[in-house]
Amino acid sequence: MKEVSTIFQPKFKYTQRIVNNLLKITQARDVILNAKIIPKWDVSLRREALIRSAHSSTAIEGNKLTLEEVSQLALGRKITAVRKEKQEVLNYLNVLQNIQDYQNDGKVTEKLLLKLHKDITKETLDLPSDEENYRKVQVVVGNKLTGEVVFTPPKTEKVPQLTKALLGWINLLKRSAGYRRFNQEIELHPVLIAGLSHYKFVRIHPFVDGNGRTARALATLILYIRDFDIKRFFTLDDYYDIDRKAYYAALKSVDENNLDTTQWIEYFTDGVLISINEVKKKILSLSVKKTGPQIALTEKQMRIMEKIVTNGKITSGEIQEMFKISRQAAYKELKKMIELGVIEPRGEGKAVYYIAKAG
Repeated sequence: MKEVSTIFQPKFKYTQRIVNNLLKITQARDVILNAKIIPKWDVSLRREALIRSAHSSTAIEGNKLTLEEVSQLALGRKITAVRKEKQEVLNYLNVLQNIQDYQNDGKVTEKLLLKLHKDITKETLDLPSDEENYRKVQVVVGNKLTGEVVFTPPKTEKVPQLTKALLGWINLLKRSAGYRRFNQEIELHPVLIAGLSHYKFVRIHPFVDGNGRTARALATLILYIRDFDIKRFFTLDDYYDIDRKAYYAALKSVDENNLDTTQWIEYFTDGVLISINEVKKKILSLSVKKTGPQIALTEKQMRIMEKIVTNGKITSGEIQEMFKISRQAAYKELKKMIELGVIEPRGEGKAVYYIAKAG
């Protein structure tokens, strides 16, 4: 491999396919964000994306749990399965639910990336010491279905510097997704940043295991940082899992000598477009034909709604326990949500509980 650069320098061409994909992706995003839907449906779509993503991303790595079994785990129910496979899914669910915790003021530090890997691989590796640590052995990237070697990552001694170079590039592209280089303003679409980061991370393959899941979680994190995760309705993992052969072929399409990622970016943006269009169809079928602004919920209010959708109701005591807050603070959250028209009380006195408001 060539001399290690101090910063990642991606190489690709803007083909008509890529440009068209980005245009349609942005248009679909606008439709989704402007559609008015009932908050409990917001929560249901977000939960469905979380479960499908956890199932697909672990399935690519060989996990045999079905979508229904993953759904049961997400609800906190017990299933009969291999302990490692259950743990892999639970880890990935936890990471996706808390994806905002792996960035600091819009930046992904090396420490946070290592924590991301640790949380993804917790209690699943043969050697616990491989969690949160760069690999110390040479590995190959291969198609686990066919045994075919896709490519050989760089030598172990280059891994830390290459990983830091990738993070340096990601962090230079601040929230505006632009950075100054060679006295020119270079603008990159958030989807391109996510796609290029995904590929480069897999190319480096910093860890003994869990690289694929970490790469896909990193792409999700980048979309979150740049406000392009679309309320977390959106997941790419399904697209990869449906045709794993195409996924590995796209990774292999990058020329070993010039590292031109154009074909990979075409594949990646194809997947984003397919996935976001699926979300758009669901959103349009659920949208409320009413005028007026959308009902925007805070992260805390979304979690309250998730609990209501899962259990059918919630109490003030449960909210206090969830967020470790006082009874008065819990009541304030409930009062705001009642005023927004998304929940309503049932019962009286100490027996009062809250449900999602219909329609």
